[in-house]
Amino acid sequence: MKLGFVSDSLSNLPFETMLDHAKRMGVSGVEVNTCGWSTAPHFRLSSMLGNKEGQKRFVGAFEERGLEIICLNANGNPLHPTDPAQREGLRDTIRVAGELGIRTVCTMSGLPAGNATDTIPNWIVSSWPPETQTILKYQWEEKLIPFWTEIVALANANGVERIALELHGNQCVYNVPSLLKLRQAVGPIIGTNLDPSHLFWMGADPLVAAQALGEAVYHVHAKDTMLNAPVQATTSLLENGSLMDLPARSWSYITLGFGHGEEWWRQFCYRLKMAGYDGWLSIEHEDVLLNSLEGLEKSVALLQGVMPSAPADYKPQAI
Repeated sequence: MKLGFVSDSLSNLPFETMLDHAKRMGVSGVEVNTCGWSTAPHFRLSSMLGNKEGQKRFVGAFEERGLEIICLNANGNPLHPTDPAQREGLRDTIRVAGELGIRTVCTMSGLPAGNATDTIPNWIVSSWPPETQTILKYQWEEKLIPFWTEIVALANANGVERIALELHGNQCVYNVPSLLKLRQAVGPIIGTNLDPSHLFWMGADPLVAAQALGEAVYHVHAKDTMLNAPVQATTSLLENGSLMDLPARSWSYITLGFGHGEEWWRQFCYRLKMAGYDGWLSIEHEDVLLNSLEGLEKSVALLQGVMPSAPADYKPQAI
């Protein structure tokens, strides 16, 4: 496996300063945010598309430091009913990835409205009352599958081989069954960006999910979650309070090791390897209490101590 981080983890720093820190910390690459819910301070999507000179300078900044571009990340809601810019951002990200020779794009599945006249995304997480099933049928059959059929064709046309969907709340694809359902419907270009932090707060087990997904794991975000048991006891893990008010929340994103310790992350890496994954671990720092650079350094140090990096070479002796 190889270690890197998401560029927005250091969104407050200039592009080359961010890369300098990547080199100093000893990671191998950086995942680059391009649009959507990110202001993408390190990558101007509109000016990079078709810009050979700009692309050359961008790639050169990585090469000068011995770093790789892990992938491009168009995180957002590409099926938002009133914000077509998020769809176009994903399409343009795929086109730029093709121009740069990048084979993996990370994004979200998207979440449409509940019917053709609604204007607000609608996340269905229960089977009752009965209208929930009508909404799901509309979202999957009329919006999600047609959209991703088109996006898969666009990826094929641009040489993008893997689209890694993050299993994220407020998206149609948020767990193992929904990812596998879409993958079966539109083909194996669709896989997952396995981020354990979201599975933690939704009540799933990332260790089991890694093995259940197997060859469908195309990318991994390394992000941790703290479950705040005293608050959870009265509010559950269905949390809509401010992300900035950690004491009041039942769960919060947190620096690696502060929610789940080194032993858990060692098991996670091993389970990924058991499932056949030997790709990137890309740290995504979203801890509101720790300084971003400090939190990233602590996360890098933890993963450097537990992740497999050399090829396996054990063979039983011929006795």
